[in-house]
Amino acid sequence: MYYCCGITEKGNMPHNEDALLIGHTVSDGGAVEQTLEPPFICAVSDGVSGELSGELASRMCLEQLRDIKYGKRVKLEKKLIEIHRRLAEYGDEHEETRNMQATLCGIAVDENDRINFINVGDSRLYRYRSGKLRQISRDHSLVQMLYEEGSITNEERRTHIHRNIIFPVLGNLRSEPKIDVEPIEGGMQFGDILLLCTDGLSDYISRIGIEEILELPKSLQVRLKMLVDKALANGCADNITVIAVVYCEE
Repeated sequence: MYYCCGITEKGNMPHNEDALLIGHTVSDGGAVEQTLEPPFICAVSDGVSGELSGELASRMCLEQLRDIKYGKRVKLEKKLIEIHRRLAEYGDEHEETRNMQATLCGIAVDENDRINFINVGDSRLYRYRSGKLRQISRDHSLVQMLYEEGSITNEERRTHIHRNIIFPVLGNLRSEPKIDVEPIEGGMQFGDILLLCTDGLSDYISRIGIEEILELPKSLQVRLKMLVDKALANGCADNITVIAVVYCEE
């Protein structure tokens, strides 16, 4: 059994282009809390800045992900490509939403408690274990490519002028995205926290800053609210969405 809670917040923006999925609940505003038996999927999605109707793209993406009857025999990558193509088709058919796009980062837990992570874009999955935060997903972005080839440092990656340039994501009309669907290396243990977030959180709080809040002896909901508040206090100029997932006693 797993306890899952999340917050999606428009922050200082006029509307929210983020959304979250926990089990069968999709939300683009406020907090969600559920205890889930596997199989289930949790995910965050961020409408791509600069594209029309990002808020529609992120919500449609998660609603279609929610409707997948997930289990160990489901070919997730195939299902996600189908979601991408439906978003692209919708965007192509409606001028007001042309080329709407969305990132996606999530976890899919099957009936045998095997956990795969899903990623396309620059939303992130972290695992918090024994006081240390480790990024599990890999950003599909220009700055990630520059970092991996040694052109910029990890600190420069956070503040680089081109940090918002990402590779094709769900709904892109010109090319299909590269979608990561992989098991989480090292799995999940009791005491771990899996943390999903959009770049409104990861761009405005350092790894150490997230660790400091997660180690506090407060409820998980309170700690997530503290993370959101910290990102806003640090000058976040984006929407913020974060989900935490932990094992709990049956």
